[in-house]
Amino acid sequence: MMSLFDYLGRAAGTDLGKRVHDTATKLGEPITTRQVNNVRYKGAVCMYRKQFLQEYFSTVQTKEVQPTLGDQQNYTM
Repeated sequence: MMSLFDYLGRAAGTDLGKRVHDTATKLGEPITTRQVNNVRYKGAVCMYRKQFLQEYFSTVQTKEVQPTLGDQQNYTM
């Protein structure tokens, strides 16, 4: 089990954290919590399976990346 911070190497933020948590809940993924107390954050963080996080972020990246049309230009003669 690992937190989003552990997985991403940076703070995920509340919006991303909520989206991941909502998806994990809908899929019935196990979620645990850990208390954190450091200079930047004090409170509970959710922990997810590493495989779930890998699948989540590979799916999210695939869906959010829109293919480009290249250097398409419209010419009229």
